[in-house]
Amino acid sequence: MNDQRIAVLTDTGTNTPADFCEAHDVRNIPLVVNYADGSYRSGVDITTDEVIDRFATEIPTTSLPSPADIQAALEAARADGYERAVLVTISSGLSATCQTAELVARQMEGFPVTVVDTKSIGVAAGLVVMAAVEMIEAGVPFEELGPRLADLSEHTRVYFTVRELKYLRHGGRINEATYRLGSALNIKPVFYCDAEGKYATVKKARGWEKALAAELAFVQEQAKRYERVVCAVCCTKAEDRLDELTAKIRETIPNVVDVVRSGISPDLIVHTGASLVGMAVQPCWR
Repeated sequence: MNDQRIAVLTDTGTNTPADFCEAHDVRNIPLVVNYADGSYRSGVDITTDEVIDRFATEIPTTSLPSPADIQAALEAARADGYERAVLVTISSGLSATCQTAELVARQMEGFPVTVVDTKSIGVAAGLVVMAAVEMIEAGVPFEELGPRLADLSEHTRVYFTVRELKYLRHGGRINEATYRLGSALNIKPVFYCDAEGKYATVKKARGWEKALAAELAFVQEQAKRYERVVCAVCCTKAEDRLDELTAKIRETIPNVVDVVRSGISPDLIVHTGASLVGMAVQPCWR
């Protein structure tokens, strides 16, 4: 427990690395993966590999944590001795998790909760979670955490691409025209989260390797805007590029101070398929 007794909670859609969560007592509130035979808590009742294995027979849906789940997580933190909390969520433009968390936070009596909308997803949102922990451990006052993390979120960028577009289409993240054109012409869109926290296409590359190269180029360009940055790479075992892309980031971005490596949660892989590769960049907050 940190000296300020401020708990840090997040949802599983931020893909905050498990070892970091364990080391700093970051508490994950699972999103839900729904199949015809039942619902499973992401990362608790079902793994990413299990979702991938079941793609052949069913593409599931996802749902956000219930208000009761969020309240239970906050009450557990209070019971463990924390006096306040910061709850960092995936983009409100992609999920109602943030809005639900805000509703629950307002109902917590005697336990102040600051909710942070990262306006992002996956490991980019995870970078905001990690920054929240670092700020708290550095002594940043509770009242300053919300505004500072909101500002940092605005400067944190994620870029990702996928080999197969059918999962994004199935989840309603891209339209039918984009799916058909991309599939027919081997076009791999590179996505990011726009100012509203929604998916948008930043580039259309012809072929998988060109799409990955474009991702890296966007991260490199974004990194030039800041004195020092933290970068991140995420993927699954089905498309393991962690070592390769980590090395490229370190070789080509001179002001990078760390490269965070992460897998992808079951709830996110539902919407992207097994071939997702993402990269993120964030300015150092101090």
